[in-house]
Amino acid sequence: MEMSLLKSLKIAHLPDDLLIHIALYDDVKNAAFLQQQLLDGNTAFEYAFLDASVLVRNLMAVKIISSTHLLAAVFRAAHDWTSGRLKSKNVHSEIVFCFSMNNNIVESFRRFGISSVTTSLYAVKLSTASSVNVATIEQHLSESIQGNPLPFEEANITKFTDVAKVRKIYKLTDAGRVHNKSTGRVHNKSTGKGGKRDTEGNEDARMREYGGEKERVERKELEIMVLGLMALRGAT
Repeated sequence: MEMSLLKSLKIAHLPDDLLIHIALYDDVKNAAFLQQQLLDGNTAFEYAFLDASVLVRNLMAVKIISSTHLLAAVFRAAHDWTSGRLKSKNVHSEIVFCFSMNNNIVESFRRFGISSVTTSLYAVKLSTASSVNVATIEQHLSESIQGNPLPFEEANITKFTDVAKVRKIYKLTDAGRVHNKSTGRVHNKSTGKGGKRDTEGNEDARMREYGGEKERVERKELEIMVLGLMALRGAT
């Protein structure tokens, strides 16, 4: 098996010794096996395995090395773990749960975790013990995942995001904005507030703000709505 191309990083405001390790795979052949290890509670497979097609990449002009969508869930789970406030079995199952906009843990695994037919996935592992390090993680992943490892970088993240699937899961229309034709106003689903009339002038303003590309504008607005809905779950 090929060695994983593991990316290790720290997140601000978390303990310095708590490293986050992320691997990306394409053309995965044994997702059913991996899913079964999770269902069996096999502690050797204590990872957050995530279906890559439901993660929203960051499309800001300044590139970053990871997905804002992914790291937002990782930060929330890690913070809850260090604070003793987990709602699921461990910090890795908590990562999957933190993508959800409601408190249904089973539903979050169905929507954001891997399935038997997953072909692209992220494997996320936190250094929760001294024995968990880059060498041990890379070795285990290379022995366990039958797939093609890819660098965890912007160019590869963009390959797998299924925007239609993201919108469906988070119940978003037009990146979270619902246009009321009778009033001409825009309703923001994550805040519940109405906005200005959706005129051509407002569209031009958004285009200028996010770099002038329509896809960039739509993706950025989608990302904002998704992160807002994830945060709202924490307030309930």
